[in-house]
Amino acid sequence: MTEIGLVHFLVVAAILLALGFYTVVTRTNAVAILMGVELMLNAANLNFVAFARYGDVASPLAGQVFPVFGIMIAAAEAAVGLAIVLAIFQNWGTIDTEQTSSLRN
Repeated sequence: MTEIGLVHFLVVAAILLALGFYTVVTRTNAVAILMGVELMLNAANLNFVAFARYGDVASPLAGQVFPVFGIMIAAAEAAVGLAIVLAIFQNWGTIDTEQTSSLRN
């Protein structure tokens, strides 16, 4: 049986990044766009952990700490993004980003 190595993690992270980018580019729903951004952040976190595990770094703990900060940033981004989506829905009655092209009501 083959051992799971760094390349396998990088391929999974690349797939996550591509799916997140595809979601952000193709969706018009604001919540779906936020989900795509979260996928891209998770791909970056996966790269941090993989390089900490398989790379030659001075402190392997650093590869574990950076994803924790990434998760905290993602949680803050989700809270702010949800607040923006709720404000858009209150003003326009929809969360479709194509129908809310201006900042004025």
